[in-house]
Amino acid sequence: MEFIFEILFQFLAELVIQFFGELLMDFGLRSLVDGHTARRHPVLSFSGSVLLGVIAGIVSLLLFKEHFLPTAALRVAALLLVPSLAGWAMSLVGKWQEKRGGERAGLERFVNGFGFALAMSLIRFAFAR
Repeated sequence: MEFIFEILFQFLAELVIQFFGELLMDFGLRSLVDGHTARRHPVLSFSGSVLLGVIAGIVSLLLFKEHFLPTAALRVAALLLVPSLAGWAMSLVGKWQEKRGGERAGLERFVNGFGFALAMSLIRFAFAR
């Protein structure tokens, strides 16, 4: 039973790091760009999100050099599941932003949030110890 809680905690840690990485990038980008005038092409927006995910993955490796999950099978499962959850969470942030009268930023769309988290997950998967 203790093993299951440990696995869930480590899986949750992976998700939390990616989600907060996305939130930090999102808030940083919002402070640089006016949402009403800055319309981006969807492909360019997705590409930028992936690039930011790669950068966030590299930074996360500097802070957390080891995998959170102990086995390769769990890491693969996290690689498949965590980006979807992070993208969904960021789309919820976007919906919340719209309800408050604001506009969604690029990372607050599922596809861009998913791309960011997938890129970050792939970097961590490939290069963490």
